[in-house]
Amino acid sequence: MSTQNSRRNFIRKTAIVGTGISVYPSFTFGSNEYNKKEKLKLGLIGVGLRGTNHLSNVLLRDDVLVTALCDIDAQRIDFALQLIKDLNKPKPEVFGKNELDYRNLLNLDNVDAVIISTPWLWHTRMSKDAMLAGKYTGVEVSAANTMEECWDLVNTHESTGTHLMILENVNYRRDIMAVLNMVKQNVFGELVHFRCGYQHDLRFVKLNDGKSAYGKGVEFGENGISESKWRTQHSVARNADVYPTHGVGPMATMCNINRGNRFSSITSNATKSIGLHNYIVKNGGANHPNANIKFKQGDVITSMIETTMGETIIVTHDCNLPRPYSLGFRVQGANGLWEVDGNRMYIEGMSEPHKWDEADKWLEKYDHPLWKKFGEHAMGAGHGGMDFFVMNAFIESAKQNIAPPLDVYDAAAWSAITPLSEISIENNGEPQDFPDFTRGLWMKRKPYDWIKDTY
Repeated sequence: MSTQNSRRNFIRKTAIVGTGISVYPSFTFGSNEYNKKEKLKLGLIGVGLRGTNHLSNVLLRDDVLVTALCDIDAQRIDFALQLIKDLNKPKPEVFGKNELDYRNLLNLDNVDAVIISTPWLWHTRMSKDAMLAGKYTGVEVSAANTMEECWDLVNTHESTGTHLMILENVNYRRDIMAVLNMVKQNVFGELVHFRCGYQHDLRFVKLNDGKSAYGKGVEFGENGISESKWRTQHSVARNADVYPTHGVGPMATMCNINRGNRFSSITSNATKSIGLHNYIVKNGGANHPNANIKFKQGDVITSMIETTMGETIIVTHDCNLPRPYSLGFRVQGANGLWEVDGNRMYIEGMSEPHKWDEADKWLEKYDHPLWKKFGEHAMGAGHGGMDFFVMNAFIESAKQNIAPPLDVYDAAAWSAITPLSEISIENNGEPQDFPDFTRGLWMKRKPYDWIKDTY
């Protein structure tokens, strides 16, 4: 039996209500009544590569009915409809006549929840409109681009009572959840320091015309394809960490941000910008029109975040230079530390003094119960299986209409790194204070129990 068929049968036959969702009394401004439905009626706004991945996963569930799709790219709509047809699912309503046609999708009575997988500049406005329409909202990362947008998300949630989940899949990565398990069991002792980031050579993504050999394109904007149509413009216009959540999301969870702790300040610095220019010259020639583009974003951006409980978090954005992929995780406490690069762990009193252990034996010992129970069924869901868990958390939270594990306050705090890093860089690394998006309630909110509350 194929992995996909195994996963489909598992979802059909196994009751996993509550997997990845919070069951403690939620901090919310709206109704928190149990509202389980036979089928969750779902609309997808954006069915590009990421949106199609979400669609493929939800189509395997018998508790979800995809009732509507929206995308202004007719080819992506056709591709999504074929996926639905191939699985003998009902054809959804289709929207995409113009950039605002998604609002007609939000007006449908047969849509309970939406997943937003569109270019970054649309995330907040679509999320606001979805919450105002009373649709349980899942939004891809990052959730917001400016401080105003961060507050817009929080204020809209509080005024409507509609929930929003930031769909940060790295929080569900197997090694991350094993280390989180170690954190919750106090293996590292009192936490002190974290490192993380998004270190991923994306030059072939940012400069891609769809005609050149893989990794050799030099076009973006109107002449680009896929993410190069919109993502690269952020490197032209902003000197900021524009994509912080893959790294900071898991670290924020480990140190209970917005639940007994919060980000207090950030300082950021950027290097010179040469990576994308050199790539264009190398692959398109010095006379190519794009060789004259001035890219504002520094090739390596380093931010230091301080928390109210005294931890520090170093966040790195490094996407425009040649390098292997790494999110650069490090979790360090009074008793030892884990570093993802080098696959190494050291726990005082249990490791040989001053010598690293291979992390694998520790990660296997503390493998998270969710992965132990459902890991084989998650394979094939995308990104090593973590897409299975993040989508299940969203669906189960939406079915019960309760606050998700990664909520609107997390979306705002993590996304605020982008505008705050931009201001700090502009002012020679001057510290910037984080707003308190919970308006003081972070002191009362209980930490999410990722062991107990995920069953």
